[in-house]
Amino acid sequence: MRVGAIDCGTNSIRLLIADREDGALTDIVRRMEIVRLGQGVDVTGRIAPEAMDRTLRVAAEYAAQCHEHGAERVRFVATSASRDASNAAEFVDGIRSAFGDLDVTPQVVSGDEEASLSFTGATGDLLASGVRAPYLVVDLGGGSTELVRGTTAVEQARSVDIGCVRMTERHLRSDPPTCTEIAAALADIHAALDLAERTVDLSGIGTLVGLAGSVTTITAHALGLRRYDSAAIHGTSLPVDVVLGACTDLLEMTREQRASLGFMHEGRVDVIGAGALVWRTVIERMIDRSAITEVTASEHDILDGIALSVPSLVE
Repeated sequence: MRVGAIDCGTNSIRLLIADREDGALTDIVRRMEIVRLGQGVDVTGRIAPEAMDRTLRVAAEYAAQCHEHGAERVRFVATSASRDASNAAEFVDGIRSAFGDLDVTPQVVSGDEEASLSFTGATGDLLASGVRAPYLVVDLGGGSTELVRGTTAVEQARSVDIGCVRMTERHLRSDPPTCTEIAAALADIHAALDLAERTVDLSGIGTLVGLAGSVTTITAHALGLRRYDSAAIHGTSLPVDVVLGACTDLLEMTREQRASLGFMHEGRVDVIGAGALVWRTVIERMIDRSAITEVTASEHDILDGIALSVPSLVE
């Protein structure tokens, strides 16, 4: 069956059109645009009109591609920004209108379901290649970060509000961020991870897996890539000191320096420092809790999990 999957997060919106057979996906179209839907939501509690417009314009493009490529069913999942916003219903109505006769109703999923979809999308390749379990899958988004423990299925999961956009808007306003700003952000990050540990056991983890744009961009920097190369990034395992060094480097750069990096998407320039701070802190905690020596990056994530979750035509 040909399915369409859309993941609309705080920072980006992504589309996957794929043929699904026996629990495996064959990509037809995979796209990503940064629309910053969560712009200002942490302060105002509402999706800004310009952010709404940007997102709905791209959604209309995605709807056209789903028609063009004959997607039989489409699932649209919205995450942190639309979960937090008081005008989320307006966003849902706008998406439904953009997709027209495809009869797509956006689903504003809970943090727990977001975690489950991320885990499903990320772990298929790991299981197939015999990567050491149990896994801790960390989906570092714009508004929230999900920590999910499991092997063949989710065992424990927790979503916490420490995404790269949220931390940038709340704390890291200077260019580059000051020591005082970093300290304030770290206090929030540690508090959130303490909260996550009430639910998710971080000890005895075999493999730490990072997902989403902040993690893959940090991995590109750690690999010394001149341009973004998803094939080179996907499944890469690097020593913790290499990844920690890349995180610190990106955090301490000016925005102009980040923008000059060939692999850096322009929409991540201002928020990658916060993403790097969150990822560095998670890794440091995992060194302490599970003595990990490597970190694995995955390009397969919640988007793949959404595609795998689309109901079949007979259901």
